[in-house]
Amino acid sequence: MDQQKIPPLPEPTEKEIVDQLVAARGQILGELRKAIVGQEEVIEQLLMVLLSGGHCLITGAPGLAKTLLVKSIAQIFHLKFQRIQFTPDLMPADIIGVEILQESDGDRVLEFVHGPVFANMVLADEINRTPPKTQAALLEAMQEHQVTAAGVRHILPEPFFVLATQNPIEMEGTYPLPEAQLDRFMFNVVIDYLPENDEVTVVQRTTGGKPEPINPIFHSEDALRFTEVVRKMPIAEDVVRFAVRLAAASRPNQKDSPEFINDWISWGAGTRAAQYLVLGGKARAILQGRSHVTPEDIQALAHPVLRHRILVNYRAEAEGVTVENVISKLLEAVQPK
Repeated sequence: MDQQKIPPLPEPTEKEIVDQLVAARGQILGELRKAIVGQEEVIEQLLMVLLSGGHCLITGAPGLAKTLLVKSIAQIFHLKFQRIQFTPDLMPADIIGVEILQESDGDRVLEFVHGPVFANMVLADEINRTPPKTQAALLEAMQEHQVTAAGVRHILPEPFFVLATQNPIEMEGTYPLPEAQLDRFMFNVVIDYLPENDEVTVVQRTTGGKPEPINPIFHSEDALRFTEVVRKMPIAEDVVRFAVRLAAASRPNQKDSPEFINDWISWGAGTRAAQYLVLGGKARAILQGRSHVTPEDIQALAHPVLRHRILVNYRAEAEGVTVENVISKLLEAVQPK
């Protein structure tokens, strides 16, 4: 007798996916707090990047749990995680993979061995410590979600995220990322030192017993659904126009550029900045359980989106003006209509 076929479960609707994410937000934070103390704003920004399907640059001093945070998020979403330690002698083949000669049925054939970039979440640790040739090996992977070896394209697994860290203290012997590659990162998240009480908690926790394991909540398919829902979220044209005006106002010598931009900035943010302000705003709204994006969402994300896209000139440096100062002043000068 033929076995009765079980019909497949219906795909969840967009509303059900959003409700699932909003309901699980507290659970996500609860799992992360097993390993991470404080850093709520940093965690929120990394979750926005994940939901938007973007890549993230993480800037912070050593010992601030950057690697632990990224690995913990990968565990929660049940993503394949790979960490690449960037060093001056690292070669592109060490990242994307290499072809080796294998013997099969008496014949010798070339077989491509996948490098560590073939993962869902790749942590590029201290990316500014490796030469530009190796840094560029990530460009195709980040933009096209594929790599090319010996003229053959190899598709990367989905979802695919690159989270790169860099140490802002030791700049000697490093290779700063070119602007074209910096622009591929959705956010530049800055991790600062913890307050004293949080630091005491970290020391007590890490010098005691074995840490509590992090339980996966989602699967990689869920991360893909979340990204699709974020992109489909409607947004008012006035809010999009505000994001565009904010990015455009950072460019010197333009029609509506503020005077301080002309004085202090040598290069401003491009169109990709406005795109990421809007995408990040959508993800922020969903995480907070809202069905609409507000100008406040755009303003809240100005620093992580713009800080690696605006270049201050020598005059600004001589006057002690930083990129953070410029962005804060920009938010005052450009208001939503």
